[in-house]
Amino acid sequence: MAIKAEEYARRRVRLMELMEPDSISIIAAAPEQLRSNDTFFPFRQNSDFYYLSGFNEPDAVLVLIPGRAESEFVIFCREKNADKEAWDGHRHGPEGACRVFGADDAFPIEDIDDILPGLIEGRTRIYYAMGRDVSFDRHVMEWVNTIRSNNHAGSTPPGEFQELDHLLHELRLFKSAGEIKLMQKAAEISAAAHVKTMQTCQPDMYEYQLEATLQHQFAMNGARFAAYNSIVGSGSNACVLHYVENQKKMRSGELVLIDAACEYQNYASDISRTFPVNGSFSPEQKAIYEIVLQANLKAIDEVKPNNHWDKPHEVSVNVICEGLLELGLLEGSLEEIIESGSYRQFYMHRVGHWIGLDVHDVGDYRVADHWRLLEPGMVMTIEPGIYIAPNDYSVEEKWRGIGVRIEDDVVVTKTGNQVLSKDVPKTTLDIEALMAGHML
Repeated sequence: MAIKAEEYARRRVRLMELMEPDSISIIAAAPEQLRSNDTFFPFRQNSDFYYLSGFNEPDAVLVLIPGRAESEFVIFCREKNADKEAWDGHRHGPEGACRVFGADDAFPIEDIDDILPGLIEGRTRIYYAMGRDVSFDRHVMEWVNTIRSNNHAGSTPPGEFQELDHLLHELRLFKSAGEIKLMQKAAEISAAAHVKTMQTCQPDMYEYQLEATLQHQFAMNGARFAAYNSIVGSGSNACVLHYVENQKKMRSGELVLIDAACEYQNYASDISRTFPVNGSFSPEQKAIYEIVLQANLKAIDEVKPNNHWDKPHEVSVNVICEGLLELGLLEGSLEEIIESGSYRQFYMHRVGHWIGLDVHDVGDYRVADHWRLLEPGMVMTIEPGIYIAPNDYSVEEKWRGIGVRIEDDVVVTKTGNQVLSKDVPKTTLDIEALMAGHML
């Protein structure tokens, strides 16, 4: 199911076709991140670097030089080293970078200061993501200054830096069939994990125990890492949008909001579900939940070609405002509430975001000051929510501390949409029926 070498090659060709003549692009691999003293977090490759190569090692630099006769795709990487590989694992080395990943040429990373200035020299423009890695920024400027210092010998430094992100991230926004298959797999693994948490949940368990259930299910199904820090918020913790402490004991009568999903072969999923700790929704919980569910379903209906990006959000706002008006949690006319933004007391975020190699994936939401139109191959989340703070004394006590979010991953297709995360129950009847199997 992995992305094939031919697809990585096509991506590089497309990017080079967008670059100006006589230009060069430079992308650094992600550095290893120190966790404590001399231990590191598990390595995760820079998404741009991975998108163009599939090469999954640190201490590497990818260079694209369109039109260069000798080689257009060059990688600098760590050399093979039997002693280091015995301690830290396999390295592909420059030979493997060419043989396995299709580089036209590859060199040891230790030689980059001697070789890269020569590749840059004579190019009029450098495509580079300046400001993302301050340390690497300095290296790039050092290489340019090396060329400038040889002006007397006829060396010509680039005259312009161009932001790489605009070109590359527009390509990344549109997912191929291969990418969507990986995202579908990620969503299926995450969906099964959410189902397992519903089947596992019991009053007096701790939030971190449900988090452990999620992580176990991810890893047992081939996805070792979560795509982001898992949110398991019960009771009033469900009203904290990015709650990640996951330490509280869950009580009967509370809801638990889980926003958690895995990453599969570097592609993210992102799913939220909210369910009762004891398996049964109270009338107030159910009333709020049903509003959010309708917002989720109606917003998903608007994910289709030629609708603009903001249309699903507009629909979700209308559904939530109408529902809260009916319950008496908002006052005034629908138009006044939307115009004033008073609904943001309970619904303070947008309905979704792009998703792909990054859980909050790249790509512009507006083009020429207008919301961009949705097109086939785009993938986005739909995640409306209502959060009534426990100390919100403007509402009756029975509503306070209820937090609900329902999130799905949705692909724009030629005829409408495909919900990748459809395997997780989200009606109150289906959730209660699933949980009833272990609550007897």
